[in-house]
Formats: sequence, C-alpha cells, structure tokens
Amino acid sequence: MIVLSNLFGVEGGYQVIARRWRPKRFKDLVGQEHIVRTLSNAIEKERLAHAYLFIGPRGTGKTSTARLLACALNGAEKPTADFDPDSDLVQAIMGGSCMDVIEIDGASNNSVEQVRDLREDCQYRPAQCPFKIYIIDEVHMLSQAAFNALLKTLEEPPPHVKFIFATTESNKVLPTIVSRCQRLEFRPIEDGEIVTRLEEIAKSEAITVEPAALRAIAKLANGGMRDAQSILDQLISFCGSEIGEADVLSVFGMAGESDLAELGRALAESDYQGLVASADRFSREGKDLARILVDLSGLVREALLEAIRSGGTSTKLGPALAIEPLLRILDALKAGERAVQKGLSERVNFEVTLLRAVDHARTRPIDTIIRRINDLVESEPTGQKKN
Repeated sequence: MIVLSNLFGVEGGYQVIARRWRPKRFKDLVGQEHIVRTLSNAIEKERLAHAYLFIGPRGTGKTSTARLLACALNGAEKPTADFDPDSDLVQAIMGGSCMDVIEIDGASNNSVEQVRDLREDCQYRPAQCPFKIYIIDEVHMLSQAAFNALLKTLEEPPPHVKFIFATTESNKVLPTIVSRCQRLEFRPIEDGEIVTRLEEIAKSEAITVEPAALRAIAKLANGGMRDAQSILDQLISFCGSEIGEADVLSVFGMAGESDLAELGRALAESDYQGLVASADRFSREGKDLARILVDLSGLVREALLEAIRSGGTSTKLGPALAIEPLLRILDALKAGERAVQKGLSERVNFEVTLLRAVDHARTRPIDTIIRRINDLVESEPTGQKKN
C-alpha cells in the first residue's frame, strides 16, 4: 500500500517524483561527490567562503545543493554537514518558508532596484538562524547594473551573510562577480548512476521497468537527474505500473539499441540501400531523426575509443574499422546534426548525412596517399631500376 502522504502535499495535490526525491542530505546527491567533499570539509574545518558560485548543466543538483548547504549552516546550533533532515528548521529551509534563507529567481528579479533592496536587507541580522543566506538561481540573468550594485556587498558582506549563486551559463556572469566567489563545477551525471537511482525510485513506487528502458531514459536525460525523473514520471502516467523499452521509444521517438546497431553496421559495410531503407522506416514511424543522429554518433564514438584502446581497429559496428575512417564517419555525423535540426526537410538531410558518412569513410586524404606512396618508394631495394 502506497502511503498517500508521500504522494500528496498538504493541499492534496500530486507531488512529482523530481520533488519527492529531491536530496535531503549531502549523501543523497548523485554524481557530485567532489562537491560534497569540498563543502563537507569546508564546514568541518570552518573554512566557509562568503559566496559560492554553482555552475553546471540543468538538473545536476545546483539548487538542491544550495538548499543543503543552507541546512548545514542554519539547521543546527552550529554548522554541520550531518544535520537532521527531519528537524522543523531544516524542513522549513527545504520548503522555502524559513525567513533567513531567501531564494531569488534571477530571471524575474534582475533589476538594479531589487538588488539595492537586497543590499539594504543584508545589513539586518537573521531572525532565527546563525546566518542569513541568499540563494540566487540563474544569476547570469541579472542586468549589468544589478551586478555592479552587488559588487561591494559581495566583496565585503556582513559576517552573518552568505551568498549562493547558481547558473547554467557561467560565461554570462561578470568576471568581477566570479572572482569574488568560490566556484564549484557540477558535472553531467553518468548514465549508470542515473539508472541506479531510477531503479531505486521504481522499486519504491512499485513500478516494473525493463533495464533497456532505464538505459533509454538515462540517455534521454543527457546527464540531468531531474530530467530523468521527470521522464520516468511521464512514462508512469502513460504506461502504468509496467514500463518497457518499446514504451520509451514510442513516446519519445527514439531508436532502439538494435536499430542503432543496424545503422552502425550499414555505415561500416557501406550499405547504401540499408541506410535509405532505415531512414524511410524511421520517418514513417515518426522517430526523432535528430536524436537518432546524436545516439548514432555516440555509438561511433564508442567504436572509435575501442579502436584507440585496442591499437588500431574496432569491430563494434560489425566489420573491422580503423581509427581514421571512424573519425571521418563521426565528423560527417556531427556536421549533419545541425542540418537535420534546422533544415527544411528533416528526412532528406538525415539521408544525406548517412550517405555522406559512408563516402567519408571510404575516401582518404591526399596527404595519406602521398605518405603511402613515399613509404612504398623508400621500401624498394637500392639500385633497382625500372625499364
């Protein structure tokens, strides 16, 4: 029997998986062990910076980590990484109701007047916690005037104030802001770690999910745990208590592992007819052709890495291919991705990309041919003359 309080909020609305499975402790963060270690050591050794800048792709745990750090600083009598996630104060911080932990959306609060209000508010001491903590999400959306208004406070904040900034586009944050923060880089989460967490969620939710379906979800998430959890939530709504690989492929227009293997073999064997037939079938089935190219590029990359490790060739695509043709296939596929995404005819651009990849694999650069001829000439016995 599923406990309803875990599924529904106070007002009885359904709470999505991504919110219910938000990390409650540092050890719950997946794929960001270097971040956990850095912050835990800083708390333990009392070497906390006054401002942190969290950088990384969406859904990798930046905002969750900011809340966890706020809990570590304010959730007990003194800062500790091993705080009680069930305490009232920690629950208030995680729920956004603690008046000393202020979360600000940089996209909608980006004017200089709002930053000036924040700067004035910093001067007042916290009401119930040791620190007043400002979490600004998507900080790169602040205007330049707003950044400039924040500079002096950020450089010399009151001792009771901590700033935590989060952004997906660090290049848009002023260097003068970055230099005043301790910068922490969040990495895309490995597919294997995403699959492990999804297995845990599925077991808790009493959902049966095929391993191939979990791998497909992880691939779709592209390194983001939140995206993976949202995809799983959507599939549960679509499929019920049993989810298969075919369901994932159908809902999101992906190609299955066997389809990608077939495409890879056709590329390696220069099978033009097979490539055209596959493109025609994918188009009829409404597949996401741009996504198929991305996944096929990943398969060719795996073959390339295998060839590098084995000393020259790989049979991952079927026939043995050397490093050079694999590189040329990968170049052609990557060049065609944008044409498929932005072009007028997805199907035509998809077919042309596949056929060009075959041609690129069969051709050789002129410098390679010249080098080969020179090697043959130098290998001839000395004194040998041609009639």
